Amino acid sequence: MEIQPDKQNLDQTFSTTVYFIDFYQRDYKWTEEPVKRLLDDVFYQFDDAYKKFSSLEPNKENINSRYPWYYLNTYVTNTVGGRVFVVDGQQRLTTLTLILFSLLTKAKLLGSKTVGWIERKISGYSGTEHEFWMNHVKHRHVLEALMAGNDPSGINISTGITAANMVKNYQLISLEFDKRLGSLHQFDTFVHYFLFRLVLINLSVETNHVPMVFEVINDRGVRLKPYEILKGKLLGQIDKIELDSGKFNELWENQLQAVNSFREDEIDSFFRYWLKAKFASNKKSGQRFDGDYHREMFKSDINATLKLDHNTGEVKLFLNGAFKYFTSLYARLWSATTQVNSAYPAVYFNNLNELDTQFMLIISACAVNDPEEIEKIHAVSAGLDRMFSLLQIQGGYDSNEFASRLYDISIEIREKPAADISAIIETHLIAELAERRAIPIGNAFGFPLFRQMSIDRLNTRFVRYLFGRVERLLADGMKLKMKHELKDLVTLRGAKNGFHVEHILSRNAENLALFDGDEERFEQERNRLGGVLLLKGRDNQSSNNEIYSEKLKSYANTLYWNETLREDSYKSKLDFAGFADAHGLTFRAMDKFGKEELEERQKLLFELCRLIWAA
Repeated sequence: MEIQPDKQNLDQTFSTTVYFIDFYQRDYKWTEEPVKRLLDDVFYQFDDAYKKFSSLEPNKENINSRYPWYYLNTYVTNTVGGRVFVVDGQQRLTTLTLILFSLLTKAKLLGSKTVGWIERKISGYSGTEHEFWMNHVKHRHVLEALMAGNDPSGINISTGITAANMVKNYQLISLEFDKRLGSLHQFDTFVHYFLFRLVLINLSVETNHVPMVFEVINDRGVRLKPYEILKGKLLGQIDKIELDSGKFNELWENQLQAVNSFREDEIDSFFRYWLKAKFASNKKSGQRFDGDYHREMFKSDINATLKLDHNTGEVKLFLNGAFKYFTSLYARLWSATTQVNSAYPAVYFNNLNELDTQFMLIISACAVNDPEEIEKIHAVSAGLDRMFSLLQIQGGYDSNEFASRLYDISIEIREKPAADISAIIETHLIAELAERRAIPIGNAFGFPLFRQMSIDRLNTRFVRYLFGRVERLLADGMKLKMKHELKDLVTLRGAKNGFHVEHILSRNAENLALFDGDEERFEQERNRLGGVLLLKGRDNQSSNNEIYSEKLKSYANTLYWNETLREDSYKSKLDFAGFADAHGLTFRAMDKFGKEELEERQKLLFELCRLIWAA
């Protein structure tokens, strides 16, 4: 028979069977809420009956005849090589075991005759070996400490979240029992009720049907994450002996930990990016992977390539090949988003602009064990940063169109040589710019489109990013350290420590007169990128609406770009002078700031942007 149901009370469940934790199962993750909910449900039934029958002796006959039974749900097992593995229900079975530990501790304190009985429900002899029925092999020391009645605060929980949650929930349950079970009679009655009237149904499933049953069960209630179900569907196809010898479970867990170390359940994002990179033909087709991607992987069109459905050989090749390589690549990319990697710094820059699509593009470009991996990461990330930035500062950025365009790029760079990638991205940059601006475009970056670019046409975060990159370029040119981290320039927004956009031309009568009192023109001109700076919160507040000569004083000791307006920035700065001369940059101090100076700074900023995002 393929599925064998067996109704049993807890006295039968925890009797002679050692339950091993299958690879399908997560860590023990039940927190206070589900534990208390289980206790509340159990005590609701028990308390109601105890009020009526509290005068009766707590024994099997009285409990079975007078107290209602309570259904605890189903758990699924699979027997392989004489071992019983829990496929589904580990969370509940572990919690029930913790309840038994708490009952044991209280039984000893009360001098209850149930001590020996409870001990036998926690552990016993399986052949010649003494085992815990709920056999958390990795965390056995926790079970032994609880059995010995050790102080929970001193139990070693370094083996992981399962150990930590077992100790925490044991303490929670013990506190609940202290509140709910006041007398020895009530306690002994509850122990009988707990072991005789709480009922589980065990479904024993044959090995070849485990993945299917596992997925169906977890479609109900609180669902597992897609990657957890995918693990079952893949590893469930491998014989347990080969699973151990080939260390496939260890491989999965190691790669999972490497990816999830950056963000909880990040592995789901990885699989979505990988599937889009390798199988999406456009933005719409990529959206199929935004939900239950683990189902999509086994549909006929995707399975025609992956061949993972009922194919043990391909599953093993996939795990040791694409899965291992691309999860490792993904972890390297994530690491490069946290600090600048000199081989591909644009990965960090793109993260500042929240361009997570770079993961999809880079994965698309790379093949398994790609010998050009570093070159491809550099080409893709730098190309994406250049495309995004040049579209922004030339008025050609539309978020929806840009997202669709990236899917087109992903298809064209899919496993292409590194040398081809920059040209592909450049072609799309020019095409997108021409489409958005509705004019023929011969060059990806030109002053005519940049000339009137102003802050009111750009996202504030990108404005901070733009001037942050300018600051980085100037620091490198001057052979100095940046005064503030690039990330801080882009992301800090507080009133005191954040960086804010400062208009060089304050709103006052003197500056308005420079534009013949034309309010509209004055506002347009002072918003141009050449007419604004980044200042830290207090510096911004102090400059306020002062005249330019007073503002100029407040620009000292701020950012390098700001200081290039001041005369003292050019004294004895040989490295700066050499940098400016080498690139033909016309830096100069400005003791006044009007229409001509604004135009000059706009042109200078254009040249700096050209250096930053050179083709």
